[in-house]
Amino acid sequence: MGEVVLVRHGQTQWSASHRHTSYTDIDLTPDGEEQARVTGRRLAGRAFVAVFSSPRKRALRTAELAGLTVSEVDADLAEWDYGEYEGITTDEIHRTRDPHWNLWTDGCPGGESPYQVGARLDRILAKARVAAERGDVALVGHGHALRVAGARWVDLPPSGGGKLRLDTATISVLGYEHRRPVIHHWNS
Repeated sequence: MGEVVLVRHGQTQWSASHRHTSYTDIDLTPDGEEQARVTGRRLAGRAFVAVFSSPRKRALRTAELAGLTVSEVDADLAEWDYGEYEGITTDEIHRTRDPHWNLWTDGCPGGESPYQVGARLDRILAKARVAAERGDVALVGHGHALRVAGARWVDLPPSGGGKLRLDTATISVLGYEHRRPVIHHWNS
């Protein structure tokens, strides 16, 4: 049984400023491009039977610069739809809209709930599990969505992703121990 390798995209201008970025399709910064190349060097020597990517250009560019050949673009790997909170930071939301708002339990007005994001990530993880029967699989995506993937892999609710920090251009590895899903490495 192969492992499922989560690759978060490299830095963008909005990720650097902590702005919620889901459907806004922005490029990597020069630093983000270099991060993606470094990620590729860290993955060198690992063969993937499948590479699934978010349709956003920041994820596709990260895959390209990391030397990953995307076998399927899947909208289920897109970032959490932040709805009305697209492009603003959590601090701004707390100051100007809702001082008690929590993405992991509340979701986003006009966007997705934790349950909806969890359902999408469950679908992509089901595909990854099937492909992993043949070897390692890579999922190239976004911070909050991949955090939900990590939580769902180990049977936590989507809100469990709130306990899993994930920096740009990092690698996390999901696998098995005694046939039970485990997290082998996180945010490395």
